[in-house]
Amino acid sequence: MDAHSRGGADEIDPADQWVLNPHTGHYELRLDRSAESVRSAGQPQGSPRGRSRAPRGPGDGTPPRREVPAQRSRRGQTAGGPGAKGPRSATDGTAQAGRRKRKQPKKSGKKALKITGGIVGFVLVTGSVGAWALYEHLDGNLNSVEVSGGSGGFKKDQAINILVIGTDKRTGDGNEGYGDKDSPGHADTTLLFHVSKDRTNATVLSIPRDLKTKIPDCPTKQTDGSETVVPGSAFERFNTSLGQSGRDPGCTMRTVREMTGLTVDHFMMVDFNAVKSLTSAIGGVEVCVAKDVDDKKSHLKLTKGKHTIEGEQALAFVRTRGAFGDKSDLSRIQTQQQFLGAMIRKMKSSETLTDVSKLYKLADAATKALTVDSGIDGIGKLKSLAGEIAQVDPENVTFATLPVLDNPAEPPNKRSTVVLNEAKALPLFEMLRADTSLTEVKKKEKADKAEAKEKQNALLHGEKAAAEDVRVNIYNGSGKGGAAQETLSWLQLQKGAKLATNGGNSPNPDIATTVLEYGENQADQARALAAMMGLPASALKPSGQNAGDREPMTLTLGKDFGGAGKPLGGPTKAPEGVQQANAAKSVCAQ
Repeated sequence: MDAHSRGGADEIDPADQWVLNPHTGHYELRLDRSAESVRSAGQPQGSPRGRSRAPRGPGDGTPPRREVPAQRSRRGQTAGGPGAKGPRSATDGTAQAGRRKRKQPKKSGKKALKITGGIVGFVLVTGSVGAWALYEHLDGNLNSVEVSGGSGGFKKDQAINILVIGTDKRTGDGNEGYGDKDSPGHADTTLLFHVSKDRTNATVLSIPRDLKTKIPDCPTKQTDGSETVVPGSAFERFNTSLGQSGRDPGCTMRTVREMTGLTVDHFMMVDFNAVKSLTSAIGGVEVCVAKDVDDKKSHLKLTKGKHTIEGEQALAFVRTRGAFGDKSDLSRIQTQQQFLGAMIRKMKSSETLTDVSKLYKLADAATKALTVDSGIDGIGKLKSLAGEIAQVDPENVTFATLPVLDNPAEPPNKRSTVVLNEAKALPLFEMLRADTSLTEVKKKEKADKAEAKEKQNALLHGEKAAAEDVRVNIYNGSGKGGAAQETLSWLQLQKGAKLATNGGNSPNPDIATTVLEYGENQADQARALAAMMGLPASALKPSGQNAGDREPMTLTLGKDFGGAGKPLGGPTKAPEGVQQANAAKSVCAQ
């Protein structure tokens, strides 16, 4: 350590003194400075980057040793091994100053595992592994699909929406025995994971697979690079938005956007193997059942009380529909939420956080299980996403089930599908679009948010301009055709704002919430327009500088636009009867 601190070991990366032994799953300290010491121990030449000492046997009087990868240099080479290069001289024709050094990984510790609910948590532990030496291996585990219909990527200063899809596909190793052979699968379990802009809370919304809804036309990428459009359907089961008719996960993302008004930033998809491998990687998940269970279809058999389950038994727990509740898919959703909450609690427990071998197994299993969109196809990108989500305390993560009703078009005794309960679902969508939490956050967080909101609300107080003096150019970013013209006509004819103009479509046609941008000397106009339209304080964005005398304000209508004359801003509380569960609380399955 002294040599490193004095700069005397500039060809050895200090982080690589600790090397993962692939035979034990543990990190071991390697202090050999050069390859000479390795070679003297009988190391074979021509091996891959992780070179190791040859096993020593009875011939030298020492017990045999397992192979452990040797240290790498700061430039990613094995110290002293073949291909390792020493410092170049000034005469070698290459500019030494132009070479970039490998960045050291940041430590994330426990924070990266203090995460939210759902399968998304599985990938976040890669941030806890933190060893750059593993990146190439974990990166190679990931599968990705290039899709259209997303936002183009999450942003650090905005809310994040991730679609987590559990597919019931019957293809691939380990999946053939669960149903129709060679089935491409459906969106069997779907979770819309909304992380708030301020990262204090998250909502995980379960979407029933049997929901009848609109599935829009879907452009899909073909293996040859071309694109084809899969026709949509006006009223079809939600689960057919994936796999059927050649639909990819981008089609499921588009279906969710059509339904909720929220643009999904990324998707993560897993199959049956994920539950088995991930639960085994962390040594099982503790669940509780309120009665004895013996389900012949899923093969789940448990006695009343608490159990630690993994592998096939864990998969049976999340698949069963005959063991709990009214034996419907809605009851299964609640069971899955309870299981995912238990999974998160286990991952952030000390027995997982302090076990390097367990963390490695979990990261390895997670990356093998995941298929993601190309926007997060890489451990570095996933770790960046994890850094954002890791800020959410599990106590402020709420699971909820999309409110639905039995499909009235089906006979009462043969109902197998459901439809949206608009009276409860639409306010819930408004809350998500307005980034309103379903969770009561901690007192300090609530106080901070209250103070910020009070400052923001102050923008609405003060002198208001006369309607005829309000200059505003209206842009449509709502995705609803004619919204700008509708608003213009209403303002001019109903409110007397004769100086309002139609700016046409916004350069960004997919804005989540309505925004009013104005100069400091237009504050009175902004207050007047906010009062006319029912704009919340969060929609007002002062520029910090004065505008020209005849320069208009800019109003960009977002997806929260419900029609001219309708106040914007969602409700502050979820409707009565919306099923909810907290990720931090253990509940017995009924």
